[in-house]
Amino acid sequence: MVLLSACASQNDLNYVQGEVSQLKQESQVIKQQSAGSYSEITQYREEIAGLRGSLNELQYNYQGSMKRLDMEDSLQVSKSNELENRIARIEKYLGLELLSAKKPGITPAPVVPPKGGPADAPASAGSAAPEKPIPPSPKADAAPAFSGADSAESQLNEGLLLMEKKDYAGARERFKAFMNSAPKSPKVSDAQFYLAETYFDEQWYEKAILEYQVVIAKYTKSSKRPAALYKQGLAFEKIGDKANANARYKDVVNLYPGTPEARLGKKSLTGK
Repeated sequence: MVLLSACASQNDLNYVQGEVSQLKQESQVIKQQSAGSYSEITQYREEIAGLRGSLNELQYNYQGSMKRLDMEDSLQVSKSNELENRIARIEKYLGLELLSAKKPGITPAPVVPPKGGPADAPASAGSAAPEKPIPPSPKADAAPAFSGADSAESQLNEGLLLMEKKDYAGARERFKAFMNSAPKSPKVSDAQFYLAETYFDEQWYEKAILEYQVVIAKYTKSSKRPAALYKQGLAFEKIGDKANANARYKDVVNLYPGTPEARLGKKSLTGK
């Protein structure tokens, strides 16, 4: 019995050892497989991280490209959906000038030649005498003759008066005449600013942006430069270019702090 019991115990031990050995082998295989899977997962993670980096770089480049495109588009100040409005404003502007050129009383009456002879033939007996040409009447709103510095100053003042009367075309003529007659005057930048204002008041914002830019770029020490920066920002905002509008508001806030235009620009930036 003792011998049989010892044999049975040895068989059980051998069986258990075999099972344990098999489990070890299987565990080793599982570890190898897990190691391979972990290596693949690590590789996938690295590839995903690389793709994320590339995606972030593409997004950054895309945002930079969009900003550049927005800037170029805003500087060109030409948008297809506003072409009809611009053409209408141009036609209105040209129509006003043509109308002012055709005011009654400035065209001389035609000369009626005598009957039976040329226009320059003397009147014969019994024939109708030619009518004398009627001299043109002076233009009611013609600018008076100016000379010297006082005349240039008068042109500027008259332009402001016409601007108040909403005669923007006439005001622009006076401002341009002032700038041509007194190019070294310290008020030339004022005239250029008022010129831009006439276009802004006519809601021709694209043209106003260009004229304000002359003040900003050419007359860097002008007292009108803060106002030109702020009003150009308003003009950009009117045509829907918020990016450039905010850029101009920031310029006036940073360059001219404490000015009324800076306070307005800050208010436009914060929306309060």
